[in-house]
Amino acid sequence: MALKEKQNQNLMNVIRKMHGMVENTDIDKHRQSQDRIGAILGKEKKAEYIPQDVDGMSCEWVRVERAHMKKYVILYCHGGGYSTGSTLYARTITTKLAESTSMDVFVFNYRLAPEHPYPAALEDAMKAWNYLMLLGYGARDVIVAGDSAGGNLALALVLKLKEEGRILPRGLVLLSPWTDLTASGKSHVTRAKLDPILDQEYLVRMTENYAAGQDLKNPYISPLFGNLEGLPPTYIQVGDNEVLLSDSTLLHKKMIKANVSVKIDVYKGMWHVFQMSPFKTAYDAMEKNAEFIYDICR
Repeated sequence: MALKEKQNQNLMNVIRKMHGMVENTDIDKHRQSQDRIGAILGKEKKAEYIPQDVDGMSCEWVRVERAHMKKYVILYCHGGGYSTGSTLYARTITTKLAESTSMDVFVFNYRLAPEHPYPAALEDAMKAWNYLMLLGYGARDVIVAGDSAGGNLALALVLKLKEEGRILPRGLVLLSPWTDLTASGKSHVTRAKLDPILDQEYLVRMTENYAAGQDLKNPYISPLFGNLEGLPPTYIQVGDNEVLLSDSTLLHKKMIKANVSVKIDVYKGMWHVFQMSPFKTAYDAMEKNAEFIYDICR
């Protein structure tokens, strides 16, 4: 056991160093570094990446070049604290999702903060949703997924659809979702020294960029405070070593109280959105996502 913990500690140190090379207070440089990682780690020979313009918003279809399921589609919201990230960076996950599910994944470049604060990203998520409806998908043919801030956006989108009385998607898949911009969860303190990716200073900066002057308990900014009743079946994955652990566990508890069909897997020794990394635990986690999606699509 001690050996396994030591190996995990070494792995987290590598992740910490890699993230340190990407993290940059110059937001343009940060965005460029992430895109470089996406270009290197997200490319797969057996997948195709098809650019798509939706009313001036650049988007991308990710699909496997083999017989695959056409009936269902995954709408993916990328992470990056609402200030960074892109369809290119998201390939580290969208490629794995397309491969594990054999479904098409549609991902979009929503407008980023601080240039475009709340509610720009939510408006763009709705634009992506409406585009899929125009293509002829039914709401029940769509699984909405996202990581980190993208998990926040996925939840906000579904809450908005519910408010408008529209049919909701078939399911939600959330990877280390950032659900509470007030940072009220205990893990912000208990995991502060462990987390190799996120720290409070970064989260405060991202919150300022996206929601300065806003009520942070607005459910479209912090979905944890929303009325979760009637939400579709949800699957949450989170690392045990991340400051956003409580954002997932508190959401899970609230969803149970609201009678939502919800499942959570807490991955021991793992960090924020570990599914991006090219190693066995990440691929195993993506297989679990596929199992959940198959289960709700039966």
